[in-house]
Amino acid sequence: MFPPKRILFPVDFSERCSDAARMVETFAGHFQAELTLLYVLEPLTYNDLPFDASALTQEQLNGYLTEELKHFDVNRVLLHGEPASRIAEYAQANSFDLIMLPTHGYGRFRRLMLGSVTAKVLHDAACPVWTGVHMEHVPRLEDIAFRKVVCAVDLGEQSCPTLRWATEFAAEFGAGLTVVHAVPEAKDVVSLYADQQAKEKLMHNAKERVQAVKDCVGSGAEISVVAEDVAYAVCGAAGREKADLVVIGRSVAEGVLGRLRANAYSIIRQSPCPVISV
Repeated sequence: MFPPKRILFPVDFSERCSDAARMVETFAGHFQAELTLLYVLEPLTYNDLPFDASALTQEQLNGYLTEELKHFDVNRVLLHGEPASRIAEYAQANSFDLIMLPTHGYGRFRRLMLGSVTAKVLHDAACPVWTGVHMEHVPRLEDIAFRKVVCAVDLGEQSCPTLRWATEFAAEFGAGLTVVHAVPEAKDVVSLYADQQAKEKLMHNAKERVQAVKDCVGSGAEISVVAEDVAYAVCGAAGREKADLVVIGRSVAEGVLGRLRANAYSIIRQSPCPVISV
């Protein structure tokens, strides 16, 4: 899973994809990864004129980001079908280590939505997925750096793999690493002595369990246990630490809800920096 040696970059020729390309360049260049640009051509709808756009779309894909990616050997793949399903299927079938795609929220509605394709890929993809809400703020290529990484753990079965990924990434870039765990049930205790003792016990137990996750991974990360709602705690830590990347875990369970749960969704849409969901 780490380091990512095969990166899939689904594109739609939009400005947000062009902005995200700078981050893709950074990852592909640093990890000397094989890079694939994927465009999925959706089926014609009832109102569309009967026209085969495959040749024109392939030509557009062949010319997309050629200057920006001129130093890389890039595979350019055109598929047909429903975009999210095809992206997840292609990534799985070809053993990609990382999918990189920006989210689709804009302006005042950024916190309320993700693009439907991004959300479905996060539900279905088995490999880590990089998402970036603030694509309009991506630095120039030469200014992109990873100095601080925040890793959120929920103490579930995905916590050790998530912290391991974050630890190896931070070590790769010489970045500081903080592991954050939220204890929402400790947030609402009142100031009575007995309740304060209960809160302190909750926080202490949580810190011990986070330490056990660190020991499992052999990570030297700092620990931050916060009595807050999950998304608020994680995104707040990322803001305070001026984090360049947040790493979170997704559920390993499949089924109706897929691998993305409510807390992961909230963190991704509210994070002040890109998020990698492991």
